[in-house]
Amino acid sequence: MINKLVANIKKTGAPIVVGLDPMLSYVPEQVQKKAFAEYGETLEGAAEAIWQFNKEIVDKTYDLIPAVKPQIAMYEQFGIPGLQAFKKTVDYCKEKGLVVIGDIKRGDIGSTSEAYAIGHVGTVKIGEHIYSPFTEDFVTVNPYLGSDGVKPFLKVCKDTDKGVFILVKTSNPSSGEFQDRLIDGRPLYELVGEKVAEWGADCMGDDYSYIGAVVGATYPEMGKVLRKVMPKSYILVPGYGAQGGKGKDLVHFFNEDGLGAIVNSSRGIIAAYKQEAYAKYGAENFGDASRAAVEAMVADIKGALENR
Repeated sequence: MINKLVANIKKTGAPIVVGLDPMLSYVPEQVQKKAFAEYGETLEGAAEAIWQFNKEIVDKTYDLIPAVKPQIAMYEQFGIPGLQAFKKTVDYCKEKGLVVIGDIKRGDIGSTSEAYAIGHVGTVKIGEHIYSPFTEDFVTVNPYLGSDGVKPFLKVCKDTDKGVFILVKTSNPSSGEFQDRLIDGRPLYELVGEKVAEWGADCMGDDYSYIGAVVGATYPEMGKVLRKVMPKSYILVPGYGAQGGKGKDLVHFFNEDGLGAIVNSSRGIIAAYKQEAYAKYGAENFGDASRAAVEAMVADIKGALENR
């Protein structure tokens, strides 16, 4: 699957991923009203609203982008109907030819970790039938429990040609409370990065491993170090836009070939219509605002890479 991700990035010229993280407050009033008219102000109504919101954004941007990243918590908050909206979103994005990164941040041990992996990037056999439950192409994984929590995902991904992005240095302000702690004089995130490179060496696609890393755009100097530690690992870079990251901050996350990283923006794209820069589109044309935000993001990153 890493080969498809790289191919999509080359085809679009856009090393970006749209985070489909739909808070209900992001969904324009007219979309909510229509969903609530059909299903009431219920979990089902909320799930329908976020599904229709996602669909419009995907319809307006899929030709510009290589991938999407739905954050499962935004769907789980609406219970089973929300998870059904998550599944519909994943399936629809795959129909559009997009790579889907399930932002699930799972991490456990043994059979529990394997069950998470099977549910999201694997297959399950029921009687004589085999099913793929959620069918994402990649998932995010929390490595806090060590190899016991990660290796079940690696095994399933090898069997199904899927991939993972392992949390290494995250974009949130308090990430340093643990991730920056020194162990034998070196920060923990560097040691985790070395493990990602080690695991990835046995899981190679054509040029890159399908075991990638999550490194926040808000820490560009650390990204520069980690790029050298993990030369064959794709880096998923959250924190662009709303969290402060800009194109000029990201150049060191990429290899010299302009590949090796994919940058995420969530509310900066899906809620673009709420920003002053895209206010002219209005809530009625929120999908067009998202398209314009994608185009601006691609231009920003492309310009930064050309001028590095």
